[in-house]
Amino acid sequence: MTTAIRTSTALTVDNVTLTYPDGTGRLTALDRVSLRVTGGTIAAITGPSGSGKSSLLAVAATLIHPDSGHITLETPTGTTDLATVGRREAAALRRSSIGIVFQQSNLIPALTALEQLEVMSHLGQHLHVSTQQRRETRTRAIELLDAVGLADQKSKRPAHLSGGQRQRVNIARALMNNPALLVIDEPTSALDTERGSAIIDLILTIAHDHNTATLLVTHDRTHLHRMDAVYTMTDGHLAQIASATP
Repeated sequence: MTTAIRTSTALTVDNVTLTYPDGTGRLTALDRVSLRVTGGTIAAITGPSGSGKSSLLAVAATLIHPDSGHITLETPTGTTDLATVGRREAAALRRSSIGIVFQQSNLIPALTALEQLEVMSHLGQHLHVSTQQRRETRTRAIELLDAVGLADQKSKRPAHLSGGQRQRVNIARALMNNPALLVIDEPTSALDTERGSAIIDLILTIAHDHNTATLLVTHDRTHLHRMDAVYTMTDGHLAQIASATP
């Protein structure tokens, strides 16, 4: 597979606070959270349910705007504060620069594995897509399915794929537009130990080979020693507990 390498890629979360309505008051989901993830590295976030982990992924992925703070995404083409972008720009960024791997694969039942990726590539484009564009999209989709070990499963629909295979399609789909940032929510939660380990192997390879800044939320502590940095989230507070050895 031909790998598209990004340089000068990083996500910086700076003093971010997020609150939700809670009766007559506000519930703090993120309390002055800061971290930095550079291209080619993975920052894992662990902690109890309800501590704010998924909220952090949501603000990094532009799905929610924080109350305050900055979320800076650096790419070779420029720097964007994700905390302040409008709805249309946020949607465009999710198509071009941000890949999201949800806890559930959310694949479209009627589409084959190959079509799941092709549809992702055409989101937001005009109705007319040239034959050349379709050909290039199909080539990239096949390359990505091959990279995640599913080239021979490209014609199968989700119902005929295992849980681990569906998660691999999910990851490949998130990479269709060569994102600078990858956010991943509990990728091994529905998998057994062997399949979960294979998914972590894949995520490590993808992040390093594509030079993608990766933010990964997990309850599974088995693989934390393989991450470049590990944070714990408690009641909206983020603290780093481990980092890669220089």
